[in-house]
Amino acid sequence: MLISLFAMLTMLFANGQPQNQNLPFRDPSLSTEKRIDDLLGRLTLEEKVMQMMDKTPAIERLGIPVYNWWNEALHGVARTGLATVFPQAIALAATFDEKAMFETFTVISDEARAKYHNYQKDKKFDRYKGLTFWTPNINIFRDPRWGRGMETYGEDPFLTARMGVAAVKGLQGDDPKYFKSFACAKHFAVHSGPEPSRHSFNVRVSDRDLWQTYLPAFEALVKEGNVQQVMCAYNRFEDKPCCGSDKLLVDILRNQWGYKGIVVSDCGAIDDFYKIDARTPRHDTHPDAPTASADAVLNGTDVECGSSYRSLTDAIQKGLIKESQIDVSLRRLFRGRFELGMFDPDEMVKWSKIPYSVVDCQQNRDKALKMARESMVLLKNSNNTLPLSKTIRTIAVVGPNANDSIMLWANYNGFPSRTTTILQGIKNKIPNSTVIYEKGCRHTGNVNADSIKMAVDNVKNADVILFVGGISPRLEGEEMRVTIDGFKGGDRTNIEVPTIQKEMVKALKATGKPVVYVLCTGSAIALNWEEANVDAILNAWYGGEAAGTAVADILFGDYNPAGRLPVTFYKSIDQLPAFEDYSMKGRTYRYMTETPLYPFGYGLSYTKFSYKPAKLSKSVICKTDSLRLSVEVQNTGKRDGDEVVQLYLRNPNDPNGPLKALKGFKRVSLKVGESQKVSFVLAPETFNSFNDKTQKYEILPGKYELLCGGSSDEKSLKKTGLEIQ
Repeated sequence: MLISLFAMLTMLFANGQPQNQNLPFRDPSLSTEKRIDDLLGRLTLEEKVMQMMDKTPAIERLGIPVYNWWNEALHGVARTGLATVFPQAIALAATFDEKAMFETFTVISDEARAKYHNYQKDKKFDRYKGLTFWTPNINIFRDPRWGRGMETYGEDPFLTARMGVAAVKGLQGDDPKYFKSFACAKHFAVHSGPEPSRHSFNVRVSDRDLWQTYLPAFEALVKEGNVQQVMCAYNRFEDKPCCGSDKLLVDILRNQWGYKGIVVSDCGAIDDFYKIDARTPRHDTHPDAPTASADAVLNGTDVECGSSYRSLTDAIQKGLIKESQIDVSLRRLFRGRFELGMFDPDEMVKWSKIPYSVVDCQQNRDKALKMARESMVLLKNSNNTLPLSKTIRTIAVVGPNANDSIMLWANYNGFPSRTTTILQGIKNKIPNSTVIYEKGCRHTGNVNADSIKMAVDNVKNADVILFVGGISPRLEGEEMRVTIDGFKGGDRTNIEVPTIQKEMVKALKATGKPVVYVLCTGSAIALNWEEANVDAILNAWYGGEAAGTAVADILFGDYNPAGRLPVTFYKSIDQLPAFEDYSMKGRTYRYMTETPLYPFGYGLSYTKFSYKPAKLSKSVICKTDSLRLSVEVQNTGKRDGDEVVQLYLRNPNDPNGPLKALKGFKRVSLKVGESQKVSFVLAPETFNSFNDKTQKYEILPGKYELLCGGSSDEKSLKKTGLEIQ
């Protein structure tokens, strides 16, 4: 009786579409595979082909509405009106807090589900209103010049994997029957600029770099995170477009890793196979749309963001692909929609009960503030300039990012009901003080000495001067039409502070007043003069809707900063190989032999922490043994605060491997004088080395070093020896 009731509900109310047919694919009592069999058997070839586009049309005779596969949730539900806007992805990585990351994406998926069901009720089925989110971006931020690096979790494969898995689990939920939403691991693979040539660029890397740097996060999201979508990248890999790469999509993703989910193309990526465009060079590896589309589908790209797949009907007629081979992709696509509950009554899907009132609720706004606070990195604090006194008489706030709310949203963003700029955050914090505001200069442009002098004259009598500068999402990002000096097509041609801002800060420093630099950026900046001359530097990233409050909380001591850099801050691009060179040699803390400006994992606090020597469960282990490392950390300063305990491995037995590599991290809160034992369990594969000859991982016997501390900087790490027999 219960099953027949479900069948009736399904028949009458599935997706809000009244039905006149009691069709098996509508019956939730049947297995998903039987329902897919029934549905596929009812579709014409033309209907099947159209279901492989990101914008799938309705099949009215079956009561199936339009569905658009494209949605975004990089740091909040994006591009569809009201949503809580968290700090940009690179800032979320700077929290080094897996638990908080999972909680953040649980909030995001709560809002996503609530918005989805609201749209379904109103019969709104267009783009950005579905449950298939194309996030997270887990590409490795190998070079600070890449404009989309701010969308990633930084330069380290381990950190990227841990934060990425947390994001996926938060988005997809824990229900055994229905996914809350679908996450997507993108862009697969070996993709990190340059932006202007991404439609034609051919990447070649060593097998070592492929497996040790570019693939680990994808493997973790597939095997551990159970991610339900993978997006293939624009670029070519070893001469083949990634969306038609048998090595990436068939051999590695599906055969070696056992991936069963959906592969979606990046938008327009199939066009790049065959279209010729003088303005935008493309791969031009295929003669036409049918050939390109057939090749992509045969290599496992199930849904196209674009329109080239319309030609699959022609491809079948030409014998390039069989209808049964298209059915393989369609099974994955419909399985996904069934597992999201799209063909079942809402009464059966627990996620449908999330009320719309969760969107932009106070609890979620509080979470955005928490993540903004946790993400910010104190880079310099000479003579304890910070925290500032709340009884300060006059403070000046200067700079192009001081009163810019849109900058704080970064890219791939939603739209909050309120945003606190950094200027407003300062005013809110010290209502009884005088706050003088001067924009002073733009982000870039020619230096105007008169304008700088006028701004300085207006603020020179303040007790403290805050300069809020850096760059902007209007300068760095995805394939942008920007040709300003230092910026090109979304990327950067250097990593220097724009000259106009540097001159502004020099003039402010010449007043003799303390100067605090609040940096807004999505990537590393060469702050050489600033590090040597200003009194304090706080990296606030693009901090989301609550960034202004978080900055003020830190500057005035209501929050003790503990963010850590997920990327190396280089002194200049002279410390880097060419941007187009994808080899990891000389890149990131793992392979860099020079001294950076600020190392990976670096960040200051208003308190101090001490580490006792680490203890191992065994000092000698076999290749099949796991290992426990414990270290006691104490807050020896005068303020409560968080410490990010970081564990690195050095493998002297592998001379071609990383100089050291992150293998564990934990963010812990300690009150003044409090101690805590922090433990890491290291599985045998932690000690893997890559064999360049066999292209396989193996554990080499010999002596290793485990390094523990609050940064990747050698001076902050305590070493413990280990032998593997």
